[in-house]
Amino acid sequence: MNNVITIAVDAMGGDGSPQKVIKGIQDHHKKSKNIFYRIFGDENEILKFIPKNLDPNCFEINHTEEKVIGTDSPLGAAKRGKKTSMWLSIESVKEKKSDIVISAGNTGALLVIAKLNLKMIENIDKPALSALWPNKKGMSVVLDLGANIECNDKNLIDFSIMGSSLFKSLFPDLTPKVALLNIGSEELKGNEIIKETYKKLNQINNEDFEFKGFIEGSHLMDGEVNVIVADGFTGNIALKTAEGTANFIIEELKKTMTRSFIGKVSSLLNIKNLKNFKKRLDPRLYNGAIFIGLDSPVVKSHGGTDYIGFSNSLGVCEKIVKGNLIEKIKKNIG
Repeated sequence: MNNVITIAVDAMGGDGSPQKVIKGIQDHHKKSKNIFYRIFGDENEILKFIPKNLDPNCFEINHTEEKVIGTDSPLGAAKRGKKTSMWLSIESVKEKKSDIVISAGNTGALLVIAKLNLKMIENIDKPALSALWPNKKGMSVVLDLGANIECNDKNLIDFSIMGSSLFKSLFPDLTPKVALLNIGSEELKGNEIIKETYKKLNQINNEDFEFKGFIEGSHLMDGEVNVIVADGFTGNIALKTAEGTANFIIEELKKTMTRSFIGKVSSLLNIKNLKNFKKRLDPRLYNGAIFIGLDSPVVKSHGGTDYIGFSNSLGVCEKIVKGNLIEKIKKNIG
């Protein structure tokens, strides 16, 4: 199986699993033939949803009845033992049997179990949780989204390098343009840590990305930068705010277009434009947070997504491996 990418899949995490996971694999396999899925979970449950037309040579099931549940604390999940589907899927990457791991399960548990099993990349102190966001010109990588509440200037510089490496892996033809999320774009704005980071990034002669200074929250979607860096506290609030705003706009638009006869007629006349608008804001298209800084990539699919979102997360896994993310980070961090 030369040049085949092997994805370790925790089939038991998130809402609607394992059905949505298997359906996501089926959907992804239609678009990507050179993938092998190493599936971890309850075989009796998984087999209920394996379609007859799914190539039996593209997957294997590793049976375990143990699983991490959504109400587990991160440490509680780790204490459940080494037989959970989440632990075994991560262990598969650790043992180099798989190239990357994906789970839609408990985020805190995934981060803790990943850190227990996988080594940090040399010279990186803290891993970061990153994700893709749409902007006016394409896509942005945003990190950290909650893995580290407190960060120093070295951590933020590391995040800049890792985020740029991730962006280059996903979009090899584009140049990473880095900005620090701040309360203003002026050089004197912000706390001492972010100002020190700004100063040091300006002094780094790095051919791997362009440093564009500070960016305010109101300009995140402008597309002038494509790698946005923050500590986990700030990044997580920005993420939740953006998700909530997008959902609010879609719901209000639905109400407006169905509230009156004129609105219904207008929506029918503009149905193509409305579909394109909804698609642009569809979170399933950007599903798949990436835990970077460890010596193997770990992808977190949103627990509430459906099979389309999970399929898109598998696509992110494929791009990360093909883009040699870990090798890029090791080269650039050095």
